[in-house]
Amino acid sequence: MKKTSVEGMNDYLPEQAELRDFLLGKITEVYRRAGFCKIITPAVESGENLANSDGGDNLRLIYKILKRGDKLAKALSAENITEDTLSDLGLRYDLTLPLARYYACHKEKLPNPFKVIQTGSVYRAERPQKGRLREFTQCDIDILGSESGDCEVELIAVTADALHAVGLTDFTVHVNDRRLLNDTLSWLGLDSGVRGGVCVILDKLDKIGADGVAAELLEKGYVGDADTAAKVVRTFAELDFDGFAKISPDAAGSLEKIISDCENLGVSVKFDPTLVRGQGYYTGTIFEIYSGEFGGTIAGGGRYDGLVGKFTGGKETAVNAVPAVGFSIGFERIFMLLSGKGTSANNAAILYEAGHAADAILYRREISEKYDGIVIAEKKKKLSKQLSQLAQCGVTTAITLEDKKIIPIKE
Repeated sequence: MKKTSVEGMNDYLPEQAELRDFLLGKITEVYRRAGFCKIITPAVESGENLANSDGGDNLRLIYKILKRGDKLAKALSAENITEDTLSDLGLRYDLTLPLARYYACHKEKLPNPFKVIQTGSVYRAERPQKGRLREFTQCDIDILGSESGDCEVELIAVTADALHAVGLTDFTVHVNDRRLLNDTLSWLGLDSGVRGGVCVILDKLDKIGADGVAAELLEKGYVGDADTAAKVVRTFAELDFDGFAKISPDAAGSLEKIISDCENLGVSVKFDPTLVRGQGYYTGTIFEIYSGEFGGTIAGGGRYDGLVGKFTGGKETAVNAVPAVGFSIGFERIFMLLSGKGTSANNAAILYEAGHAADAILYRREISEKYDGIVIAEKKKKLSKQLSQLAQCGVTTAITLEDKKIIPIKE
């Protein structure tokens, strides 16, 4: 049997788990203090829901779950066997789709607007690389039930506060609007049927460059000739905000207000016309946080006013439309940035002589308010080695029970 974890799905040592718990606790605390409440949704979703979620390229990365028992036997005996006929469930690829389903199911029991926290593991069957795993944690806050741009401002501000709380300061929020993208592509003469695909390719501008984007636009047949491809790339690479505002005044006006409000709150925000976000369910404002220290994005989100409606009446209508917007922190990238820096948790260890565990437990109760956590451990002959092992578990102070001597621990 294999003793290593599946590629892209990590084991974590005690000190790593300590840091992950610390970071998740800090982020969640900021969210709660801002008035967001936590919910929990399952890791497994209906295959039908996942397939119809407008998740962009993520739909190719779903971990599908085989049918069970008689249903699987029947599917295997059919003439035309496909992945879809063999599978009826899948692992969630993000927390947004489960939230939309949750809200549609429980809307009558929830406040309006609904300000919600979700944290948990999500799964994507992609090639593992820096900042990308197959199993990873997301930390989301969303506001459902309000179409006001004030929601975007609050999400950006609270997410910035959460990043500050874990010690990150070198970052900038990039913003754009799907309406602006759509209006600009229409202005360029592109049919509505290809605009979604064009946006996905434009999102790669910083990775494959202008020539690469133009070549892919031609290859996929989204434009008819090289001149049109070059014009599309040039427009998004060179046109300034005022130019886009003339093409899409409503979206530009909304962005201008969001940027102004966020800057008044001390958050660095910039308009980024090439920001797209790969998921097809976004309908308005989209945003990402770029970290200079990480060298890439560490958070992202946007407005997805049409997703809940898929669960409340099929095609979106004025009756079942539910405005929604959310922001997700890329927890694994935060963890990468802060690994090795430890935590600010004040954890202690009480070292006792053999046979005195009960006394150590009593003493732990006596001093419990002084420390974030207290472990008891039988004192070993090689004290220096024991202290080193305790440090690996996040302990910062050791206390010998017999004389109450305090020993600071350094890794």
